[in-house]
Amino acid sequence: MNYTELQLTVSPDFTDILTAELGELGFESFVETDEGLNAYIVEPDFDEPALQELIAKYADQTAIAYEVNSLEKKNWNAEWEKEYEPIEVADQVRVRASFHPVDARFRYDIVINPKMSFGTGHHETTAMMLEHQLGLDFAEKTVLDVGSGTGILAVLAAKMGAQAVVAFDIEEWAVANARENAELNDCPQITVFQGTIDDVDPTNRYDIILANINRNVLLAEIPLYTSLLTTQGHLLVSGFYEADAPDIAQKAIDTGLTTSNTLIRNQWTSLVFDK
Repeated sequence: MNYTELQLTVSPDFTDILTAELGELGFESFVETDEGLNAYIVEPDFDEPALQELIAKYADQTAIAYEVNSLEKKNWNAEWEKEYEPIEVADQVRVRASFHPVDARFRYDIVINPKMSFGTGHHETTAMMLEHQLGLDFAEKTVLDVGSGTGILAVLAAKMGAQAVVAFDIEEWAVANARENAELNDCPQITVFQGTIDDVDPTNRYDIILANINRNVLLAEIPLYTSLLTTQGHLLVSGFYEADAPDIAQKAIDTGLTTSNTLIRNQWTSLVFDK
């Protein structure tokens, strides 16, 4: 069966949400590009009027253009495997797919089969979050992973000794993927549910909260994260550009947090706050 390739030219700020929206339209796999996003769907399932309706939905928020190509039948798993390379973080973490061999040189071996979910470690924001995690003590800690995607951050927290990790995502397919990856990595202390921060029990407290989302969500939700932190707890955030970091930091400071660490990669930023 042939596939249809959709090439989207769009701002990086919108690739995550468009991935989710296209997943609802039946697209099966996604590749971030320098121009935006490529998405793939079996040819009979492609609905161009539905796509045009989706494009119109975001046209007033960002410049967006698309091109559609018909692709010959291929072994897409083989193509994906050919392109997916393991990544290494701070000489301690290696993130790989299940078809890659183990490399014993790394302290933490993380297996992530991403499917449609965001978070293989290849994006700067995810890699910076992993690096920040290496600087914290997770032993016997309770952890909340906000917008967990593939569950990669939750998996590292568990491998670093966290007692319990609660992860959630708004997308059903991301939740399923995170659960699969938790099982792949033998992390029974990870619990994943579908929902938002409003579905987290407000009486619970967490030693460490991980939130790799985007600027607007962080600005709206940082006060909630702060209320869920234990005294001397840590909040790790990413998913925004360097230019947005002052606003994010000020919001955290206004809620009683202090900034303790900063990483910047290709204009993307990740911050650590302490309570």
